[in-house]
Amino acid sequence: MSFAKEGKTMIYNYYPGCTLSTKAKQLDMAARRCAEVLGFPLVELPEWQCCGAVYPMAPDAIAERLSAVRALVAARENGGVLVTLCSACYHVIKRVNHDMATNTEIRQKVNNYLQLEEPYAGETRVLHYLEVLRDEIGWEKLAQLVSHPLKERMVGAYYGCLLLRPGAVLALDDVESPTVMEAFIKALGAEPVIYSMRNECCGGYLALKDKAQCEKLVSDIKNNAASCGAQELVTACPLCAYNLTANGAAGSLPTRYFTELLAEALGVAESEGGAE
Repeated sequence: MSFAKEGKTMIYNYYPGCTLSTKAKQLDMAARRCAEVLGFPLVELPEWQCCGAVYPMAPDAIAERLSAVRALVAARENGGVLVTLCSACYHVIKRVNHDMATNTEIRQKVNNYLQLEEPYAGETRVLHYLEVLRDEIGWEKLAQLVSHPLKERMVGAYYGCLLLRPGAVLALDDVESPTVMEAFIKALGAEPVIYSMRNECCGGYLALKDKAQCEKLVSDIKNNAASCGAQELVTACPLCAYNLTANGAAGSLPTRYFTELLAEALGVAESEGGAE
């Protein structure tokens, strides 16, 4: 199986980011194995740099946007599609891409600094891995390819902050009532559990500074999910996965990364362990 656009084979340029290249390597490898099975091999960008992890809010913060633009330019030169896996990387790169497409001042300053042969103006399509599954493959096809369905598993999707907001820019799903991860869970043969705190902040960026606050936020989220019948959580953010695991009470709901569940359902998982 392969995917094409306008008669040409689609190239899925891949930006792994720092965390998935180090502490969360298993999440990256699961994504790569699954992409091969599903027919959209990921082509890692050469010489990518850290995206910065936090979107620069100041319009004059040009230096903080440069690494994201370099990745976007590299993807433009190799088919025009860039796939990300980490919610934070997706958030930063897609918002910077929007800046380059819509903000004349930022675009001019960045292009002047980089001195590109062809100025960049937001031409690259930035996709989250979940968008590829939903929009390029389709849930029905994914379900057909599942060899080890996750039957009788009650799974709660945890979206967190960065995957959906701001909705007008990221445009991945409805900010208040998202469905993409629930549809993903259902395609794998599990039962998605809807709970009210699935897109509330877990306090990830406070994990080292204010552990007590993180523990409270994580406890509230997990208690809410458990009260609705969830037996485990799945997320698309490595920071959320870490925080929900490290600051969760002993014996509370285990947290998995979505590519781990996908690898398990496709029969290509190396282990059954949760997020570390």
